[in-house]
Formats: sequence, C-alpha cells, structure tokens
Amino acid sequence: MKLASLGPRICIVGPSNSGKSTLAEAIARKCALEPVHLDQLYHLPHTDWEPRPADEFTALHDAAIAGERWVMDGNYSSCMPQRLRRATGVILLDISTPLSLLRYLRRTWFERDRRGALEGGRDSVKWAMIHHIAVVTPRNRRRYVEMIKGLDLPTVTLPSAAAIRRCYRRWELAR
Repeated sequence: MKLASLGPRICIVGPSNSGKSTLAEAIARKCALEPVHLDQLYHLPHTDWEPRPADEFTALHDAAIAGERWVMDGNYSSCMPQRLRRATGVILLDISTPLSLLRYLRRTWFERDRRGALEGGRDSVKWAMIHHIAVVTPRNRRRYVEMIKGLDLPTVTLPSAAAIRRCYRRWELAR
C-alpha cells in the first residue's frame, strides 16, 4: 500500500517500544503532518512518566484529533474509538515481545533524546513496565489485530522489525 493511501490522519498502534514514535516522526516529515505522541499527552512533562488526570488527557487527546492533518502514535484504548472515527488510515506495528523488552531497556538506559520522550522527563527501568510489555502486551496485540480487521479504513500491518525496515524503504522515509 502507498503511504498516500492512508490519508491525512494516520493512527499508529502497537506494542510499547515497537517504533511507533519514530515512524510517526518520519511520516510527519515526509507528508507534512503534525506528529502527535500520545505518551506526551498522557504523562506530565518533567516527571518519571507520571500520568495526567484522566479528564485532562482526554481533553488534550480530543483537541489533537480535531486537527485536519496528523499522524498519532500510541494506544490508550480509552480514547481509541473517537480517534479511529477521525482517522483516515491505521498502521499496526507488531514486533515480538523479546524485542520490545530489549528496546525498552536500551531506550531507558542509553537514549536521552529519543522521539516521543517526555519534555524534561526522566526514564528509569520500572517493573510495572516490564510486566506490561511481557504480560499485558501479548493480549493487546491480539486485540489490535482483530480491531483493525473490522475497520473500514486503509490499514497496514507490519508484523516484524524487518517488515518495518522494508516499509521505511518502500515509502522512502528517513529515520
């Protein structure tokens, strides 16, 4: 599928640390879309990933999806229905759990200026996040696959890190 087929409002969903934010930034540059990182809306800046109050996050989310041209990365199922109603295309990244865990540790320990990071935020390894990646994410992965099957939108599923790399080349995206 061509990138242009996904339209001007693209949702990128998938496991934590699968490359959603990096892909969103690359697509935003290529297509002149506004990149929206849901992690940055959900968490307070200058913290170690402290969540905002739920109503504040929902208000920020709904303001972001009201725009006409965006690429939005993140899951946050509480707001998924309204996001998908506004979306013109969906990309599902589906990398393996071991790779997600490895990327989480790498980004936490070594990557200070990564895409999608919190402004002034501090990363640290959290057992809750490891549990989320290792236990919760596999259930979510199956749910997201089923969810996009039922959408009446153009969708792209990238089932591995290799598939994601091939997609970057096919769409001529710069990291």
